[in-house]
Amino acid sequence: MRKVIGIGETILDIIFKNEQPTAAVPGGSTFNGLISLGRMGLPVTMITETGNDRVGKTIKAFMEENGVSSDYVCMYKDGRTAISLAYLNERNDADYTFYKDYPNARLDVEWPEVNKDDIVMMGSYFVLNPILRNKVKEFLDYASNQEALIYYDINFRSSHASEAIKLRSSILENFDYASIVRGSTEDFQNMFNFSDPEKVYRQEVAYHCKQMLCTDAEGDICLFSPSVTKKYRVNKIETVSTIGAGDNFNAGIVFGLLKEGISRDDIASVSEEQWNRIVAHGMAFAAEVCQSLNNSISKEFAKNYGRN
Repeated sequence: MRKVIGIGETILDIIFKNEQPTAAVPGGSTFNGLISLGRMGLPVTMITETGNDRVGKTIKAFMEENGVSSDYVCMYKDGRTAISLAYLNERNDADYTFYKDYPNARLDVEWPEVNKDDIVMMGSYFVLNPILRNKVKEFLDYASNQEALIYYDINFRSSHASEAIKLRSSILENFDYASIVRGSTEDFQNMFNFSDPEKVYRQEVAYHCKQMLCTDAEGDICLFSPSVTKKYRVNKIETVSTIGAGDNFNAGIVFGLLKEGISRDDIASVSEEQWNRIVAHGMAFAAEVCQSLNNSISKEFAKNYGRN
């Protein structure tokens, strides 16, 4: 059975509404999607790091409770698990403040076994961070040599926009590794200083990776591939929190790729009908997570969705 292996940060999100803390939820951009896939019953592993503290142990236990292997979690002793304060505005979008206390030696962990057509999920500043880049590249080289399908969620926040030029070579290198690139218009604006999806695809992505998905909050989802170019209308919904919406869109896409049996070699020739079903999974997962303060789909949703 094909596995899903994620590499990225873990963090504890403390969520504020009207300036008052309302929830504390384990999170991280890749982490949130993997928890959802674990709840869907898929074999899932996470490569990450936490402090060897109460928060880190809570996050590790949370992974195990939700079907995500914690065998490849580096628990460092010098430093503390990262925490974010997420302040929801009137639209239930979050503004973040991060508190991080990392040790000098990081991601000291063996790699999990990767087989042909396993899906590797990666994203955010974690896979660009110069401190971690050599370790991340080592894993991506291994996964690529094993012919894994690599899904890259850019997730490039405005706090790193000033570093975009310095990080450009790593960004393009990630595009080269990727079988699918997913970014938001906000990511592309922060990264390239323009956000038009077609322009981004033609000028920045297509030479490196032929498949790209672009999301735009409540706006259309744009798909670009050699076989299909298409826009998908997003249904308007009442939200409780949009934290994790993009992360769970990714999870739904990966779920769809597995359900459709799409291998790395197949990805360039996926039909429009298949893409329609795959993107529908992404939208369903994203819509579900916006209905609560959780960062991942609920266990009830996963149980009922799996019956369909």
